[in-house]
Amino acid sequence: MTGMTTAKSVERPLIEICADGFDKACAAEKAGADRIELCSDLSVGGITPPREEIRAAAQLTVPVNVLVRPRSGDFCHTPAEKDIILKDIRFCGTAGVHGVVIGALTPAGRTDLDFCREAVALARREGLSVTFHRAIDTVPDILSVLEEVLSLGVDRILTSGGAPTAWEGREMIAEMIRRSAGRAVILGGSGVTADNALALVRETGLREIHGSRTGILNAFTHKS
Repeated sequence: MTGMTTAKSVERPLIEICADGFDKACAAEKAGADRIELCSDLSVGGITPPREEIRAAAQLTVPVNVLVRPRSGDFCHTPAEKDIILKDIRFCGTAGVHGVVIGALTPAGRTDLDFCREAVALARREGLSVTFHRAIDTVPDILSVLEEVLSLGVDRILTSGGAPTAWEGREMIAEMIRRSAGRAVILGGSGVTADNALALVRETGLREIHGSRTGILNAFTHKS
């Protein structure tokens, strides 16, 4: 299916590369990434990178969004973890990066609205862009939680449509784009590769995609 898709059939989306560490962020910048999500320990879904790496990444020439997640596992955070998240958001503001990638849920699988509002408000005061991360893919009712997240006023929502990969969740991603109606950008991620990126964008209407492989940067280059 993907072999029948050409670069002329879709508009090139903004491509965000998820970089596990500063060295990979530098490589992504060199490869031509439009934006970088900086994290650490991608093998467990990513956690907040060390502060020295955040400071260094702020000097790159492309926008850098920092994953703010104090641990792996679920997204139900204790008061102590929430305090760490807020402190890390403040640090990202002083470091001069472009934005933060955040999110929190309740044990019932809903958005932790009180804390998320506090975190988003703090990020805005620090001049940071805000992405809500793939916590949304773990909830029982993704479309209902989508409305909650949209009410926070975030800039974008990173999602695979609730599926293991964005390709598998492409129908839900398309529905999320329709329902968001421009209130936030839907950023499609998880399992996005050079082999499926074109078809994914074509079938969903995604304007931004997210992946850890820099090969996707070449997927939209038309070869005459």
